[in-house]
Parts: sequence; C-alpha cells; structure tokens
Amino acid sequence: MASAGSGGGRVSSGRDLNCVPEVAETLGAVAKQGFDFLCMPIFHPRFKREFHQEPAKSRSGPQTRSDLLLSGRDWNSLIVGKLSEWIKADSEIPSIRKTSEAALLQELNFSAYLGLPAFLIPITQEENSNLARLLLNHIHTGHHSTMFWMRVPLMASNDLREDLIENDPTQNCDDDENVDDENVGEERTWIWWHNFRTLCDYNKKIALAIEVGADLPGSNVIDRWLGEPIKAAILPTSIFLTNKKGFPVLSKLHQRLIFRLFKLEVQFVISGAHHHSEKDFCSYLQYLEYLSQNRPPPNAYEMFAKGYEDYLQSPLQPLMDNLESQTYEVFEKDPVKYSQYQQAVYKCLLDRVPEEEKETNTQILMVLGAGRGPLVNASLRAAKQAERMIKVYAVEKNPNAVITLEGWRYEEWGSQVTVVSSDMREWNPPEKADIIVSELLGSFGDNELSPECLDGAQHFLKEGGVSIPGEYTSYLAPISSSKLYNEVRACREKDRDPEAQFEMPYVVRLHNFHQLSNPLQCFTFQHPNKDPVIDNNRYCCLKYNIKLNTVLHGFAGYFHTVLYKDVTLSICPETHSPGMFSWFPILFPIKQPIPLREGDTVCVRFWRCNNGKKVWYEWAVTSPICSAIHNPTGRSYTIGL
Repeated sequence: MASAGSGGGRVSSGRDLNCVPEVAETLGAVAKQGFDFLCMPIFHPRFKREFHQEPAKSRSGPQTRSDLLLSGRDWNSLIVGKLSEWIKADSEIPSIRKTSEAALLQELNFSAYLGLPAFLIPITQEENSNLARLLLNHIHTGHHSTMFWMRVPLMASNDLREDLIENDPTQNCDDDENVDDENVGEERTWIWWHNFRTLCDYNKKIALAIEVGADLPGSNVIDRWLGEPIKAAILPTSIFLTNKKGFPVLSKLHQRLIFRLFKLEVQFVISGAHHHSEKDFCSYLQYLEYLSQNRPPPNAYEMFAKGYEDYLQSPLQPLMDNLESQTYEVFEKDPVKYSQYQQAVYKCLLDRVPEEEKETNTQILMVLGAGRGPLVNASLRAAKQAERMIKVYAVEKNPNAVITLEGWRYEEWGSQVTVVSSDMREWNPPEKADIIVSELLGSFGDNELSPECLDGAQHFLKEGGVSIPGEYTSYLAPISSSKLYNEVRACREKDRDPEAQFEMPYVVRLHNFHQLSNPLQCFTFQHPNKDPVIDNNRYCCLKYNIKLNTVLHGFAGYFHTVLYKDVTLSICPETHSPGMFSWFPILFPIKQPIPLREGDTVCVRFWRCNNGKKVWYEWAVTSPICSAIHNPTGRSYTIGL
C-alpha cells in the first residue's frame, strides 16, 4: 500500500476477496498477479458470534486466526481488513443490534491489534448513527494508525432503489411520473456518506472507498463525489467489457472517471469473480496500468503545482515583509506572465508614439515594485520590439532586491535604467511618467494592496498617462471540500481564538474539491483612479444557484486583469491564461459547513475594509441560512499598509 499514487506511472491496486482459506498463500498468489495488497475479512465470513446467549456465549477456542500467520510488516502494509457483512449496528431489532455492536468492536480492536493500514466498512443504508458513534468512540479511545474506508456505492443498486422509493414518503408512488428512480439512486448514497461523516465530525481517519457500478451517475454528481476524500475505488469485474481480443476493457464513461481518480491518487481494488477466464486475472490490472500510461500528460501549471495540491499557504504581505530571493526566482520562471506584460508595453508604446516621432519621443516608464527586474527586462524587450525609445525608473522598497537591480544596471542595462531604492508611496520623482508598470496583484486581485499602492503613486503619472495593469476584478465561487475544511481546521494555534483559522484566507492549489457554481464578479479597481474621492472600501452581495444536494465549505477566489486593451491575465477557471502558474486561487473558509439542497440559492456578502493602517475582508453567508460574520474588525486577519 505504500506505493499509492507514486507519480504518473504505477497504479496502486488491491484484490478484494470474501473468503481466504490460507492467508500467506493467497497473499503470495495476488502479489504474483501484480497486486499491492489484499482486502479480506479478518473473521470467517460465516462465523457469526453470539455474545449474549448460551451455549455459544461460553464457546472456547480462538475467535479468528492468529496474527502469527504473517509478519507484522505484512499486516501493516499488505492487508486491508473487511468488516463482516452480517454486522448490522443500526438494526431495529435489539438482539441483532447488541450482537452487532459487540462483534463490530471485536473486529475493530483486532484490526488495531494487527496494525492494519486500512479497514473497509460498508454503508448500505441511510441510518448509520450507531455505527458512526461506535467507530468514533473506537478512534478516540486509542492511538490507532488504521484508516477507515467507508465502502459506499456511487449509485444505489436497482433492488435498493426500489426499496428506497417504496419507503420514501416524499415520493408519490401512485403516480409513476413522480418516481425518478435514477435520481434516487444518484442522490441517496451521497447523502448516506454525508450524514455519516457529519456525525463523525469530519474525522480525518474516515475516508471513502467508492464502489463503481455498471451504471454511472450524471457528470455533476461525479464532480460532487470527486470533492470528497476518496482513498480507494472498488471496481467489480462485472463492469468490464470484452474487446475483440478477449481482454477486459472499460467503457469510455468509465475510463473518464478512472482518469479523474488517477489525479486524486486513488488506490484501486478489483472485486468479484473472474469474468474473462481465457485471460489471466492480472489482465484487469494490466488494463488499469495501460490507462495510467495513456492518461493525458500534465500541463505546465500541473507540473509546477505538483506537491502543492490542497496545501494551505498564508497570502504574501509584500508591503509589510520583504520577499526572499527564492520567492522572486519562482515567480520569474512563469513563461506567460512576462510575455503578456511585454505585449502590453509593446502595444502601449505603439499607440503613444507615432512612427514619425520614434527618433525624438522618449517615453518615461516607471516600474513600481521592480523586484529583481523581470518587468524592467520585459519593458526593455518591448521597446526594442516596437522600435521605440524608453527611459526606465526601477522603483523597489526591498533593499536586498535593490542590490540585484544595481547588478543588472551595471552589467546589462546601463544609463537607460535608473534604480530607485524607495517605497513607491514615499518617492518624489524628478519627472512624471508616461507609463507606470506594476505586478502587485495577489490571488484575489487586490489582496496584496495594489489599489492603495497605485493610488498613492498615481501623482507620478502625466495627464493621459497609462497604468499597466489598467483594471482588475476579483471573482468568487462556492466550493465543497472535506479535505480543505479539515486542512483549515488543523491550522488552529494555541494562543489564538479557537476559530481564528476560519477567519482568514489561504492561497491554495485547489485539487480535491467541487465547485458548486460558476464564479461571479466581486470587486473591480481601475488605474489611474479618476474618482475625486478615492475610497477602496467595497461591499457586494453575490447569489449562486445550486443544482444538486451538497455541502458548502467556503469560497474560492480568483482574479482577471486587463493589462492593456486586449492583453489580459486570468486565473479564473473558464479564462485561465494557459501555462501561467504565478498565482494559485485563494480560499475563504466558513466556520460551519452548510448543507445545501438542489434549488437553493447561496447568498454571500463580502466586505473590503480599510482603516488607514490596514486592510481586511469580512464575509458572511446569508442564504439559505445565516452564518456568523467572519473576521469582524479584522480580528483574525489583516493586510498591513
């Protein structure tokens, strides 16, 4: 199991068996077929224990096989335990429930004793409160390393669907048109899972093993499942088709699902009897390996983001903190951003200097926040490309980066560039600029205080001068993600308010999540700012239509900027600049997950506040229910001016 998700190549896979006469022998056989682990019951499937009645209660002898059949290392890495299927901890018949409770605890304790890496527990109905309580108590009463994989079908089977419709008071069974059994099958199993993990308070040890059937739910339902903490996907042999050569293959729809599961580094478990007996059983596994090798290669953004998936980072505070050389270096590698800036400066120079003036008209260009010089270089390249003359001021407040800029001037740039070691808001320039160029945008557009910086510097600009960028807009979209909710929860710090971590944004490469609706525009800023009274406080109310039952964990933030005319940069999913990796999205969490029903409207209110010393955001959900206002007065998070 240790090989789970080892890069782009091998698939980590297990064989699921219901009856294992000889453990070591069977383990050897499945390893020979190429499997990494074995899923098996740790008690005999037909050995029902009776804890309350004689004579079975006093029966002597061991309850199951000895742990000495395998080495400790093998139990720890090669065996996934399975709960006995007869155990019904939520049975309405007291005797069955009590026996099931005792047997469940016996099996959980024995799996902890063996040190199993994971233990499979099936969820087959909506009511699982007692099972949740027993499992949670078990997790809290010991230091177990075992993960619990809740085995949930992607869709309810036909038999189960009929039961659900029959027993559902909301369905009018006299009228066939009201019975959408497909929808029942798609919806119900996710609700089972959602209720279970909510009862378990999103415990990190409880994850999902989805069971993939021959029928697949609609694409938006699959999207919802892929926002969940899926650790394994169970593929019955019965869902495989047969190709012309007699080998097992999967339908196009199933293949698409498998490719998406590969991205989540899910482990695959093959269950069921051999349906392609003229081929070796390992042909199922070979087919998954074939799919893995033929998955689409990662793009530049995915390559750059490798290892950062769902990893929370605090947004940069470039005004308060001086960046490190390495941070500059990472951003300078972006292949798209600086070519777009070059294009913007090039077009601007052509518009401002007619052909007949190109020998006499020198444009004054100021790079505000020059860092280690990439925008200076982009501007110089643009001038050369446009055959226009420029004089450059490179303004930078970080004294360490100024050393790098002076090195560039001495080695490369010469007298064409003047390096200025100053905060742009305090600098008194010797002349005014035709063009100011800056890269002060954060993942949410304005969250690194570009508006305040550029407003403070716009008196440098000549009448009719140009700012690059000229405009930027932030966007927000509601998202569901168990993974991110738990990551935020884990950021709790000892000396802070216990919920402070939910009142601050995080920069994060969103990965294991489901976006519930398209992003909507939040705040827009324009430069130069023509308003007679400059006020960068903002307020907006955004409304999203929800198309399926789900749960809200927070909001993903993006931005889109117009550098100059038709030259843009964007990190919005629909308009993302291809190959650009300088910015990951931003996440605004909420303290309490909010259950949503199909047809609900999510209404969120966002404020951008400024008291002259710092800037902060406040946010609150007001529909379908009200949340608390997050981060009032900037108590948990501010951006220093």
